[in-house]
Amino acid sequence: MLGLMQDQQLLISSLIEFADCHHGDTEIVSRRVEGDIHRTTWREVAARSRQVANALDQEQLGFGDRVATLAWNGYRHLELYYGVSGTGRVLHTVNPRLHPDQIAWITNHAEDEIMCFDLSFLPIVQQIHGECPTVKKWIALCDADKLPADSGIPKLESYEAWISTHSSTYDWPSFDENSASSMCYTSGTTGNPKAALYSHRSTMLHTYASAMPDVMAMSARDSVLPVVPMFHVNAWGIPYSAALVGAKLVFPGPALDGKSVFELIETEKVSFAAGVPTVWQMMLGHMQANGLEFSTLKRTVIGGSACPPAMIDAFQHQYGVEVLHAWGMTELSPLGTLCTLKNKHLTQMPEQQMAIRLKQGRGIFGIEMKIVDPEGKVLPWDGKASGDLLVTGPWVIKNYFKGESDPLVRDAKGRGWFPTGDVATIDADGYLQITDRSKDVIKSGGEWISSIEVENIAVAHPAIAMAACIGVAHPKWDERPVVVVVKQPGAEVSCKELLAFYEGKTARWQIPDDVVFAESIPIGATGKILKARLREQLSDYRLPGL
Repeated sequence: MLGLMQDQQLLISSLIEFADCHHGDTEIVSRRVEGDIHRTTWREVAARSRQVANALDQEQLGFGDRVATLAWNGYRHLELYYGVSGTGRVLHTVNPRLHPDQIAWITNHAEDEIMCFDLSFLPIVQQIHGECPTVKKWIALCDADKLPADSGIPKLESYEAWISTHSSTYDWPSFDENSASSMCYTSGTTGNPKAALYSHRSTMLHTYASAMPDVMAMSARDSVLPVVPMFHVNAWGIPYSAALVGAKLVFPGPALDGKSVFELIETEKVSFAAGVPTVWQMMLGHMQANGLEFSTLKRTVIGGSACPPAMIDAFQHQYGVEVLHAWGMTELSPLGTLCTLKNKHLTQMPEQQMAIRLKQGRGIFGIEMKIVDPEGKVLPWDGKASGDLLVTGPWVIKNYFKGESDPLVRDAKGRGWFPTGDVATIDADGYLQITDRSKDVIKSGGEWISSIEVENIAVAHPAIAMAACIGVAHPKWDERPVVVVVKQPGAEVSCKELLAFYEGKTARWQIPDDVVFAESIPIGATGKILKARLREQLSDYRLPGL
């Protein structure tokens, strides 16, 4: 027997229509590439999204055809989020921090037909446009009078001219909710990037889940700053969940330095922000150097890589901002877990609460997870057993776009689980803790050493700004940990002093054998440390005494 409920597809267009109808006067604030602050509303974004839809129809793009963006966080990018997907086309957000050769490869692999780009990325477009035969139209996200006359790109058109002649009235089509809505490529650190192809259904379910009280807890009372880029896994879904709840959105554009981000938070009375640790590290450094405090910021989601304990402590105890540690992946749309305390934790001592907050959190409803040993045996949730993390759920990929092989691991019942590449523990309360990437864990004398733990201790030292731990070959122990560090400006610390700092904080055999001081540590396109490149840079390094 079937239920007697109305059959309505879960489509992204319903989000922008809801925001228009119920939160039309709520502000969308953007720092533009032009340098100024632009103010609009959900109602105007909805109207202009319909203009985008009409413009795409005139271009005669087919259902499922790809429209690419090469853009910072801003209102025009938001309009494309809804105008493209709402018509049944696929929004392809391209990461401009990748090498131009990779961007060209991605554009061709996706078979993009239109590319919309911010003017700050014009040099990239000038370099690749001749190598992207599928792209029929290049559109600069700017006013008509800002369009460069000598770009060298044939028939380059400004976004404002492109949509200006089209009506802001549009009847969004209804279609199968399993249709593709958007696509995002992995960073490609171990080969060519791979594309996760999201559906309207998966995106809508992810949107509902992400706004729940024990996840991002977003509401119409929030002013939200997504520092995480809209070209990186749809800014963790915030452009959708903000429409769902009617929150004010504040977009930072290209200005991601500590001073600019702090000023935007204060000026726009931001209450909730989201970003990777490297961005917050710059902002906290600016605040500490200038004796600044927050007046409205109450909570921040930090993900992308493990958040150092010192950063959580600074946010919470110095500035009164709750840190919500999160974990996810491009292949998970991206949210998998988020760390909030349970009721029984509220009466615990601060150090006990901190031990929980350092974990990546509990699984969000919709995400199932398990840890397994190398033979595939499921390991217990006791907070001690460590194994490979597998996940499954309605917003987890089942294959990559144009994937040549099935990436899933099948269990005894034939159910597919996605292998994340992370090594983790899960405790009895369901809190996940990533201990390492499977390719980064260090095996010394038959025992595993977590590179993340080594790095967290290093950055807890007041003289250290950034740290990365890698394994170096050892004739007796197979591998030994070495920590590469960048010092705080003007700070001094010796190798001996830093190694002594580890005493009592971890087992003696887990203390690094050496410290390498560096001017910088290679960071990837999504803000993560590039361990593979670091190993290449240290390929001639030898441990002391060997």
